[in-house]
Amino acid sequence: MNLIEVEKRKNLSSDEFKREYLKPLKPVILKDISKDWKAKEKWSFDFFEKKYGDIIVPIFDPESYFKSGKHYMKSDFKIPFREYLKLIQKNPTNLRIHIFQLMREAPELAHDFETPTIMSSFLKKFPALFFGGKGATLRLHYDLDCSHVFLTHFQTKKEVILFPYEQKEFLYHLPYTVQAEVDIKNPDYAKHPALKNAKGYHAVINHGETLFIPRRYWHCVHYTEPGFSLSVRSNDSILFGIRGLLNIIRHFAMDKGFNHLFGENWLAWKSKKAIEKANKAIVNLS
Repeated sequence: MNLIEVEKRKNLSSDEFKREYLKPLKPVILKDISKDWKAKEKWSFDFFEKKYGDIIVPIFDPESYFKSGKHYMKSDFKIPFREYLKLIQKNPTNLRIHIFQLMREAPELAHDFETPTIMSSFLKKFPALFFGGKGATLRLHYDLDCSHVFLTHFQTKKEVILFPYEQKEFLYHLPYTVQAEVDIKNPDYAKHPALKNAKGYHAVINHGETLFIPRRYWHCVHYTEPGFSLSVRSNDSILFGIRGLLNIIRHFAMDKGFNHLFGENWLAWKSKKAIEKANKAIVNLS
């Protein structure tokens, strides 16, 4: 596995961003997207706990999220937001809040940040917050809707590992999903030898920095410290909007449906196909 560091840039014009990063689909960390946001100084664990602590939030455990059965890709339990915030600040935990659309409960928060102007076609209805404690890791995947993502981190820092979509065979892409089988943080090259050939990027996002994740980029997010991030999305392509819709259909109608019907056998079949394609990719390299 070969990773290079994601560049950090500031004062990029729209034309420079389009030419150097958007068109070639290359990730970059933008240091000044949030420079005038109220959220940069205002948002904190204490702020969310005092203002929105009573909101009930779904909690996800990555260890059980992808296991076959009736709880496949569903939240494990729900608790008041306040309790979760206390939990992640106290001890390392893998429990996460995933794609939390807090703005539906508290629309006034939308006044604390601005939609980036560095490109167009932002989906203003879908800003989401992500929270995690020290050690929490989100499995390698690409986003279902095939949008570009601008991920701004707050309070601390977190690590993101990224790969272009075309690396999917080396990553053991599970068919009918947007998930990869490999554990990027703890790679097992004996089990997944094709992973040695994967070429990608490594990023560390600090407070106030924004990571541009191009559409269909595989990414694994790891919280080195407790923290939270805001994502805003852009889709500048009708074609990829359609592909995103097809992904959603495959996910809900096929993957979840076959999981319900066949359970462990469906999971085993997906893993088998991922391994077959990875082995073929290794042969094609020689």
